[in-house]
Amino acid sequence: MTTLQPGDIAAPRAGSVKRTRTRLVILTLLAIGTMINYLDRTVLGIAAPEVSRDLGINAATMGIVFSAFAWTYAVMQIPGGLFLDRFGNKITYALSLVFWSVFTLLHGMTIGLKTLLLCRLGLGVSEAPCFPVNSRVVGKWFPQHERARATAVYTVGEYVGLAAFAPLLFWIMESFGWRALFITTGVAGILFAAVWWIGYHEPEDSRRANKAELDYIGLQNGAAQPEAKMHFSWANVGKLVKCRQMIGAGIGQFAGNTTLVFFLTWFPTYLAVERQMPWLKVGFFAIMPFLAAAVGVMAGGFLSDKLLKATGSANIARKLPIVGGLLLASTIILANWMSTNEGVIAIMSLAFFGQGMVGLGWTLVSDMAPKNLAGLTGGLFNFCTNMASVVTPLVIGFIVAGTGNFFYALIYVGGAALLGVISYLFILGDVKRIELD
Repeated sequence: MTTLQPGDIAAPRAGSVKRTRTRLVILTLLAIGTMINYLDRTVLGIAAPEVSRDLGINAATMGIVFSAFAWTYAVMQIPGGLFLDRFGNKITYALSLVFWSVFTLLHGMTIGLKTLLLCRLGLGVSEAPCFPVNSRVVGKWFPQHERARATAVYTVGEYVGLAAFAPLLFWIMESFGWRALFITTGVAGILFAAVWWIGYHEPEDSRRANKAELDYIGLQNGAAQPEAKMHFSWANVGKLVKCRQMIGAGIGQFAGNTTLVFFLTWFPTYLAVERQMPWLKVGFFAIMPFLAAAVGVMAGGFLSDKLLKATGSANIARKLPIVGGLLLASTIILANWMSTNEGVIAIMSLAFFGQGMVGLGWTLVSDMAPKNLAGLTGGLFNFCTNMASVVTPLVIGFIVAGTGNFFYALIYVGGAALLGVISYLFILGDVKRIELD
């Protein structure tokens, strides 16, 4: 029998080492970055009536300004995905943060329509890699059964930030003018870029994640496995866009994103102009739908992971919450027949809650992306979904300019959600990893 001598340390029993939770720190960085991302692209929606008055922009032209961000944002998805696959998460996200924050700050210095459009175009280019990075980081740092919840946590940053800061932003605009909104949010993004650079590491490079956590997230023996390099080719792009999974998910997310874009762009104007609410009241009422959307994001993510664990079916776990969310989003049409502001906010909150559940669609990218093409797949997916950011502001702007109200605009938004239901049910097919030759 062997006895321990003084100074000897007993070896820990197998399974006794508690795994670290470094992945939660990484997820916090993603959530904060996503919150700043959406504040920067949304602050124009808050400032729109004041900007329109100061710069002499009508509703149809403001629709073009809203849409301009998405022109370059959508076009840069594939190049952004390629840049991401080439240079990795840390460098890509840091550069993206710095440049989009600078362009946000420059919004506050615009002197007319042309300079405002240039700032929107620059913002779109700079923000393009954000969600492909998010999806790629989740795919590397989280095992499959935690990815939906992880996606929900960083996606909730889109809504919580807007809900939490909306009263403050409206107060800043009321007290210091609309230019101060852009300068404030731009500076915040530049500061966070330094935090990201210091705090983010890949799993295999992390000094905080122990072997137990690395094994848990799928790195064999706590070390990175060699990846086969897959260089860009238009043939791979062609194969991806022909896959029914990509087509179905793209149309479905376009539909869900239509509701999101309405809230990010025209919603404050709808409350101020259509419902005749004063600005501070708009700031208060605007909180409710965004809080509901935040709850919807978390509900969709947790429900999806629970369903995956209970059924083992990615089809049920991913599709059911998204389809249910799109059906709820379509109820936005009912706001046309609500006579009270409270009733309108209740309907808007229900619709935005449903749209929050649709944010789960990014989990599909983690589940379906071919190995070594996560950036390109995420870029293509985001290109499809953000065509809604191009189309929706324009359609709503011309509808409002032509009719003088939002009646048919809300019908358009609700109808798009129903199109998404059809796409997820009948086009998407099985949720599984795409295999390319």
